[in-house]
Amino acid sequence: MVSVACYFIEPFRLSQPQDAGVGALVGAGIVLFEWKLRTVSLKRLIGAAIGSILGICGAYLFALVIRTSVPAGNTQSFLQILVMLLMAYVGLVVGASKGDLLNLSALGGIFGGEKQGKKSYKILDTSVIIDGRIADIAETGFLDGIIVTPQFVLRELQLVADSADSLKRNRGRRGLDVLQRLQKMATLSIQIVEDDFPAVREVDLKLIELAKVYEGKIITNDFNLNKVAQLQGVEVLNINELANSLKPIVLPGEIMKVFILKEGKEYNQGVAYLDDGTMVVVDNARKMIGKTIDVSVTSVLQTTAGKMIFGKWDERAFARTSATIQPVVPVIPATGTATVVPNTLVETKPSQP
Repeated sequence: MVSVACYFIEPFRLSQPQDAGVGALVGAGIVLFEWKLRTVSLKRLIGAAIGSILGICGAYLFALVIRTSVPAGNTQSFLQILVMLLMAYVGLVVGASKGDLLNLSALGGIFGGEKQGKKSYKILDTSVIIDGRIADIAETGFLDGIIVTPQFVLRELQLVADSADSLKRNRGRRGLDVLQRLQKMATLSIQIVEDDFPAVREVDLKLIELAKVYEGKIITNDFNLNKVAQLQGVEVLNINELANSLKPIVLPGEIMKVFILKEGKEYNQGVAYLDDGTMVVVDNARKMIGKTIDVSVTSVLQTTAGKMIFGKWDERAFARTSATIQPVVPVIPATGTATVVPNTLVETKPSQP
């Protein structure tokens, strides 16, 4: 329609085919703009509109300065139009990027059609990305909302991946692979944000400030970050705490079979590990290193760093069990057939003719 209108009206003072071509380009731009507009939320639209209005107001003030400082003519008109377009574009971009921070509920329900559930933002820490278990948790569907990856976390991850230390380099590259794995999940929404806090130097403190802005939760493995964030009123999801809560419950008095791996710190102690990595400290088990024994659980210690199980090996019970297993002595009589007599001494007599 725009192309046809330009063909007959000739608004650009060109030939009719050229005006129609320009109109076709303008029409394609309008269609593309409308298609992009449908994917934008109402908050971003309002932010873009407010930013454009503020940009145009600023451009008007600049135009007054240009009118008094530049002689009237084509140069003055060009500068005024250029400043207006530039300021309007900058206001539109900045307003749209900050539109998600608007609180539409404060407007008294004017925009009732935009009523949606509050978005849940979960901000990833560098430690939890390198750890890798976050990808397995996401595949199970336990993570919802928007997973936020700050740009300053990506920079820190890239520095680790470019480290001269081979161990750190491998950890950094594993973290980048985990991020790619998360981005490929269709059920997960990954958002990389450019928000930064130049006045704050430490990455952990930047994460806390970002969580306050987005009213989100920090996913981390860092014990110190966990404590500092909780002191500042920011919710934290700790992967280690989740793993500890999923470990099997062991009650005092239960009997469990463990493999004594090494010597403990205290006298006559042995140390074993369960399949999930839980440490088991066994009293009186130093002499059983390298063997599998049955221990009785005496207590369970739960800490933020993990769970420890304390047990005791009953040496007397083990001795009684061993005593019931009597040795077998083979006896070969003179007839040439072998019989087995447990724990007895049999005297054989020669066969008489």
